[in-house]
Amino acid sequence: MTPEEQRYAASAWSIIGRKAQQPPPGDWRTWLLMGGRGSGKTRAGSEWIQALASGMRRKALGMATGAQMRIALVAETLGDAREVMIDGVSGICRIARDDRPRFETSRRRLVWDSGAVAQIFSSEDPESLRGPQFDIAWCDELAKWRHVQETFDMLQFALRLGARPRQLVTTTPRPLPILKKLMADPATVTVRIATNDNVRHLAPGFMAAMAARYGGTRLGRQELDGELIEDRDDALWPRALIEKVRVRQTGPLRRIVVAVDPPASAGAKDSCCGIIVAGLDRDGRAVVVEDGSIAGASPAGWARVVVGLYRRFDADRVVAEINQGGDMVAATLRSVEAGLPVTTVRATRGKWLRAEPVAALYEQGRVAHAGSFPALEDQMCDFGPDGLSSARSPDRLDALVWAVTALLLGADGQPRVRGI
Repeated sequence: MTPEEQRYAASAWSIIGRKAQQPPPGDWRTWLLMGGRGSGKTRAGSEWIQALASGMRRKALGMATGAQMRIALVAETLGDAREVMIDGVSGICRIARDDRPRFETSRRRLVWDSGAVAQIFSSEDPESLRGPQFDIAWCDELAKWRHVQETFDMLQFALRLGARPRQLVTTTPRPLPILKKLMADPATVTVRIATNDNVRHLAPGFMAAMAARYGGTRLGRQELDGELIEDRDDALWPRALIEKVRVRQTGPLRRIVVAVDPPASAGAKDSCCGIIVAGLDRDGRAVVVEDGSIAGASPAGWARVVVGLYRRFDADRVVAEINQGGDMVAATLRSVEAGLPVTTVRATRGKWLRAEPVAALYEQGRVAHAGSFPALEDQMCDFGPDGLSSARSPDRLDALVWAVTALLLGADGQPRVRGI
């Protein structure tokens, strides 16, 4: 090979990309690429978009090379679209070798010299997809979207340009109805990739550490192997129940609480502080409005998050479990805001016994979720009599239980929460 051919071979995605990362053959509408963390999903998406936008693959879609292609880039938030899909390590602007696009911040769009234009959208605002129209779309981390069904539906109506409109969905799988429907659609080509497939591009020792901790577990099979893991038969919350109580909009809320379950190991990277915000609607139903849980934070770090949510939602009170930190929990919170109204609670029964009455409230339709909270809902649907299948602490779930208990069960005293 000539030096020029060698340089091309070293960077051409059609050569260096794995087969599973290449667009599948055939007449499909949706390419569903489900994979583990770090498996190369984002790189595959960026390369597909760049190849189409720069004109390298337009003929495959029945478009003339000079056509002005319209592209939708949809992520959980606008920040994710910018930080992952565009400017991330494997983002479009980082991998582009020819015809690198320009990002117009004020208009939230990428522009290529070829004439192609890509707009970014957030799952937090489904209505923003009402009006524009596109040739192709890339949906990143679909299973994490806040308003997943509404946003995806709006995108389908907008995907109407060109001879063969197509979309790529890259996501770590979760057993959501929308993913199951996509997989069952004959117009979908489903491809699975695992984290281990991409091991040579990951930090040394990463896979060994993950395999030692999560190998063979439900969480490992989902987050590393990219498997779609169904709910546990003995879980307190089936996925269908959560979908049933999901709402998109709520009226004014009263008696809002921020519940916090501090981690046992302060500041440890694998520790998580569960933080849930919920309030009562006019019908007396508890509505979960935010999962602000944070991993690897110091006590001062998670306390600042709690206070920030307290202010943002104009909450009435913070409910904090003190089994792990005793009086230091309230002291830490008040070191951030001196007058913070804090009610401390202590668990005297097992997690399962505390969660059972809360699960019953879900069955009665007395609790709703204002949007999607994937990490929280994964814990709910994986929580059985012996805890989570990963054996980790159900931190988010614990905070949820305290929040709903404070709003709906405190008056009954099981367990009693004082000061609410």
